[in-house]
Amino acid sequence: MSVLSERTAQPRHERVIKNPFPWYTPRFWHGMRLTTWLSHLFRNRFDISLAKLPTVASITGVSLLNSTLASIDRLAFSRQVSRVRLKAPPLFILGHWRSGTTFLHELLIRDPEHTFPSTYQCFVPHHFVFTESWITPWTKGLLPSRRPMDNMAAGWHRPQEDEFALGNLGQPTPYLSMMFPKRGPVYPEYLDLRELSPAEVNSWQDSLTGFFRRIAYRDNRRIVVKSPAHTARVRTLLEMFPDAKFVHIVRDPYDVFASTVNLWKSLNEVQRLQATGDQDWIEDYVLDGLEQMYAAFEADRQFLGNDQLFELRYEDLVEDPFAQLNRIYAQLELGDFSKVEPEVAGHLADVKNYRTNHHSLAEETRERVRNRWSDYIERYGYDTEIAQVDVK
Repeated sequence: MSVLSERTAQPRHERVIKNPFPWYTPRFWHGMRLTTWLSHLFRNRFDISLAKLPTVASITGVSLLNSTLASIDRLAFSRQVSRVRLKAPPLFILGHWRSGTTFLHELLIRDPEHTFPSTYQCFVPHHFVFTESWITPWTKGLLPSRRPMDNMAAGWHRPQEDEFALGNLGQPTPYLSMMFPKRGPVYPEYLDLRELSPAEVNSWQDSLTGFFRRIAYRDNRRIVVKSPAHTARVRTLLEMFPDAKFVHIVRDPYDVFASTVNLWKSLNEVQRLQATGDQDWIEDYVLDGLEQMYAAFEADRQFLGNDQLFELRYEDLVEDPFAQLNRIYAQLELGDFSKVEPEVAGHLADVKNYRTNHHSLAEETRERVRNRWSDYIERYGYDTEIAQVDVK
């Protein structure tokens, strides 16, 4: 079996492994080093619910282990990693959360010339070079086999958003709102990076570049990255990778809104260190986030050449994935897509029974989305079409 197929084995081939420690389920925060973890507790004044104390205790213990393993990793591999240069410029998948970025990512990584950040690499970005080969085999049962928000397959070797790696490397990220959701959104300035100081931008860039080098040290093929937050960071990414490629996907905005609200509520419930409740801010957070994201993206797209940016709609991708991928490969000059078709066909056959979640919106909420996201709706051609969600 190839390296690619080992890392992306599909659901019908997966053997369900029961968690040997049912009382322990990893949170994103279990991947932090001790200093990073404690800094977040202090920043939030230890606003922890009593019921979450066992989780906090386990994160503290694992974070200490992470710090130790990271030190060993740095001593053993830092010199070799620092000399790594990416063989090909990265390919970034852009688009708002729940726009089909995961589906597109799963298709593009079928190419034998492509690699990707895995869940384990994003979970412990500071020591995976040292530990991945021997920790993942005996810990894979700790993870759920499916993602809770959309029932897609999960696992250590499946693709993951590098935003989690940045957070566990100590970079501020809006994703940290999941830790203490009763306090509302955090670090909105780190979505588009525009209000950061030069030192903060440099630190962020160093973390991402270092993470990519560590991936390339293990597997120096073109890195295909999926992180919705990067949609607002094109200018900064181009400073780092002037020849980078970008694929931008959009989707029916009403479906995007409903699904994203569900996403954040689901993740908050799983990842929080506080009691449940107090998620009234989520809808405004989603509305504000897309506006901020696309204000930045529309300002930055002028810096991309025709061979750097391809845009598509999720609906078109679902209807004819082969045609869309062929166009992506041709415009971005990624190579001969016909060589990749068999791998893509195999993946599509494996997931043919997958069904997306169906959401409904009240007419009042639809009107809010229509008013707030009118630029997105008009620019991407959703102003004359029937949305794919029900009206209550």
